[in-house]
Amino acid sequence: MTVLGAIRQALLGAALALLASAALADGPGRAAIASPHADATAAARQVLAQGGNAFDAAIAISAALAVVEPYGSGLGGGGFFLLRQQGEPTRYAFLDARERAPGAASPDMYLENGKVRAGLSVNGPLAAAIPGLPQALADLAATHGKLPLKDSLAPAIRLANQGFTVDRIYRDRASMRLDALRADAESTRLFLRDQQVPALGTRIRQPELAATLQALADHGRDGFYGGAVARRLVAGVRQAGGLWTLDDLADYRTAWRQPLRYALADQRELISSPPPSAGGVALAQSLAMLQRLPWQSAEPVQRSHYVVEVLRRAYRDRGLLGDPDYVANPIDRLLARSYLTSLADSIDVHQATPSSALPPAPAWREGDHTTHFTVIDAAGNAVSATLSVNLPFGAAFTVPGSGVVLNNEMDDFAADPSGSNSYGLAGSQANAVAAGKRPLSSMTPSFLESPSQLASFGTPGGSRIPSMVLLSMLGFLEGRPVSDWPATPRYHHQYLPDVIEHEPDTFDDAQKAALRARGYTLKDLQRSYGNQQVVYWNKRAGTLEAASDPRGEGQATVLEAVRE
Repeated sequence: MTVLGAIRQALLGAALALLASAALADGPGRAAIASPHADATAAARQVLAQGGNAFDAAIAISAALAVVEPYGSGLGGGGFFLLRQQGEPTRYAFLDARERAPGAASPDMYLENGKVRAGLSVNGPLAAAIPGLPQALADLAATHGKLPLKDSLAPAIRLANQGFTVDRIYRDRASMRLDALRADAESTRLFLRDQQVPALGTRIRQPELAATLQALADHGRDGFYGGAVARRLVAGVRQAGGLWTLDDLADYRTAWRQPLRYALADQRELISSPPPSAGGVALAQSLAMLQRLPWQSAEPVQRSHYVVEVLRRAYRDRGLLGDPDYVANPIDRLLARSYLTSLADSIDVHQATPSSALPPAPAWREGDHTTHFTVIDAAGNAVSATLSVNLPFGAAFTVPGSGVVLNNEMDDFAADPSGSNSYGLAGSQANAVAAGKRPLSSMTPSFLESPSQLASFGTPGGSRIPSMVLLSMLGFLEGRPVSDWPATPRYHHQYLPDVIEHEPDTFDDAQKAALRARGYTLKDLQRSYGNQQVVYWNKRAGTLEAASDPRGEGQATVLEAVRE
């Protein structure tokens, strides 16, 4: 080759590299949505069609889910939003809309004669923390949206007025909380029929909720945390024995936090939830330990052994975490390479490590019925969000005249840090009740990103969220089809109790016997759990995919869209 030819080839190579780099910097050119309900997916489609971006679509989905999934999330609850803003460089943000304890809350508010009074932190308005979702929707519109808040809320307002039809998931969740719903007249009127779970296809209309959403649309945060809505909420809560005040609502603020970021092999990075979520730390620890173990080449029982042992160690550290505005979280120590190497090296290749053989840590419980969605727009902006009211239908208390079902997130605090709570679990001082404090959570909206790929993950499921997300991420790391990620059979270990919980068909008889021979105790939950929603963008191939968990009735779709 001549010198001139070599120069030409070098210039051509540089030009092609520049073009490839520019292509990767652009968005996918299409949008994708994965949500747990077809009506929520449709709401996002409407907003995107109006010129909205992923953040506007996230508002529309959140508000729609508040209408059609009153058992999973709502204006009376909160959640976490993980944001990706396309650009050079790509920017990430984490919007913490976790509920906060009211100002009159105290560490002994659920104790009587030194013992936890069962039910007070579960049912009724005393169980409710100050909601964060309405503030989050207003914040997203103001800081990241392209459309006015009222445009993004419009689909949900129509849904609340026109109604939605009861499906099998609604019936299942209402059945779980039937007694609690019956105990509240307003919840009974709205969500039951003749004191019973409504039949499939029953239409549920919520005009009071539509009016509350309209107040939020018209007046922003002040439409919920002030004015007539706030007065109605406080009056309803206090009349029924709760602690809220107008100042509690007026003082509520979301918190913008730095996402947890952890570098992995092959130029991949985990972008996930920081405290008050414990999930991001658990995911980072688990993935880092697995990098030191040959999990990909292991046969199924050996692989499960590796996964269970890293989860055991990651979950052990959960009790050290709490609301970062109230406690110092030892994140640097928990994610130190030397510490995680020592944890991985402590795993016996063939035998279970009894949790009692590890240094002790406080146990905990958490409600397991939340909701999750993910959306990416044509430009590459993305949101992964997990929302909650804690148990199904939260506190099973609907404030009269508002349509707002209150959360029971106060139950996520350690009710008795010095002893055991009503579930017999030891408490954690880092997660003790305090005025204005946010309870610890496992909600873990997450991205895995590299120069050539972006994958978005998340699910409801309480304490099982990090293990579900981990199993889904392993599907991605193996290169399995996107539809497999949320469908993968599930198993879970959380240090205490020292047992592998699993779905009915996760292990066959031979695998169960092999795991027991290694020293494990297995518990078949006799049901499926979780409701994953995932999106995958292959930047190099220019492909975009989305998938919803087959266990639910969600809808995942990729839209054809023209980039502006």
